[in-house]
Amino acid sequence: MRTVEQISHRKSLSEVVFERLKHAIKSGAYQSDERLPTEHELAAEFEVSRPVVRDALKKLRDLGLVYSRQGAGSFVRIQGVKQPLGFGPLENIADLQNCYEFRITVEPEAAACAAERHSDTQIRVIRLALEALQDATSRQRHREDADFMFHLSIAQASGNTYFSTAMEALKDHIAIGMQFHGLSLKNSTSGLRHVFDEHAAIYEAIRTRDADLARNLMRQHLRGSRDRLFEGRRPELAQGA
Repeated sequence: MRTVEQISHRKSLSEVVFERLKHAIKSGAYQSDERLPTEHELAAEFEVSRPVVRDALKKLRDLGLVYSRQGAGSFVRIQGVKQPLGFGPLENIADLQNCYEFRITVEPEAAACAAERHSDTQIRVIRLALEALQDATSRQRHREDADFMFHLSIAQASGNTYFSTAMEALKDHIAIGMQFHGLSLKNSTSGLRHVFDEHAAIYEAIRTRDADLARNLMRQHLRGSRDRLFEGRRPELAQGA
């Protein structure tokens, strides 16, 4: 079995522990108001130091997924929406276009909320995803995992778990769109750079807490991605494809 260190890759250890605990909470492994294992127990489970666990727990508190009781530990906060949501598998091009349409409706508002509400920890997570995209772009590659993490971390920074839960439930759908979009850019250095610049501009708007700009840039980015991929075709034209 691989240790946390072996699977962390570009992520920090605290980010790996954070993601695993977040998934456990959202999937129902812990009940509302249930106490999490102690820092010592979590450190042993994930084979990391206690400061790493402490940082992961802080990220969970920043998202409102856990709360602390002095002298008693960390407890799971009641969640309004449980995973998984009922999204079936993609069946055709129309489904993929409709997924983009949904994202264009939801993600711009999540970006605006992230601009208004993000914590220092959350903006660092967005920055880490952006740096991974920058590294891939410099090597003329597109990393779907970093792309998804960029968009998910913005939803998480919104402070509204409905945004992040919907993104996580749609991960497989979004990943397919990102894979096709990446392939369409693969042979174009300028195309990859342009898409990275779009991500960088969204990050900067969120970092500087410009909600209106973040909303508009996210909408333009998603519409541009959809149009580059589908060459401007309307969703209904792809029905039955």
